[in-house]
Amino acid sequence: MSLDAAREALERLSRVIPDFPSPGISFRDLTPVFADGPALRAVTDALLEPFAGRYDVIAGVEARGFVLAASAAYASGRGVVMIRKPGKLPRAVLSEDYDLEYGSATLQVHDDELPKGTRVLLIDDVLATGGTLAASCSLIERAGWTVAGIGVVLELSALAGANKLPGRDIQSLQVV
Repeated sequence: MSLDAAREALERLSRVIPDFPSPGISFRDLTPVFADGPALRAVTDALLEPFAGRYDVIAGVEARGFVLAASAAYASGRGVVMIRKPGKLPRAVLSEDYDLEYGSATLQVHDDELPKGTRVLLIDDVLATGGTLAASCSLIERAGWTVAGIGVVLELSALAGANKLPGRDIQSLQVV
């Protein structure tokens, strides 16, 4: 039921913005979904459902992943870990560099945030080329934690991002 409600909310509320952030790109805007309480609840419930009982904490990737991870952590009574861009975390960090379609980027996490062996459910808004989620998985494992699964709202199948995440349990609410 929650998956059907989430998909209905995504169809009804998400927007496709042509030529953003550059010509030829069709940006999937989920902010109207986040702004609608019942839609956010449906999406959150649907992201969590396949992983019930398999995680200890939720991790979200900067920035839209924070909205989803915080919502999921609250709904499940779990904590939330933030995977951030450089210069945002105040203590010692692990860093992971990765390639994007249009350059490179770095993500960071506090490696002392959780006990070793903690099962982490990684949540983000979109799986596109897979670089961000692959780097996040690497950070989680380098910190001594376990990736319990990956939940995303949208998977852009034409970009084949799941290929960068072999063997991972990826659950996508909507594949476009």
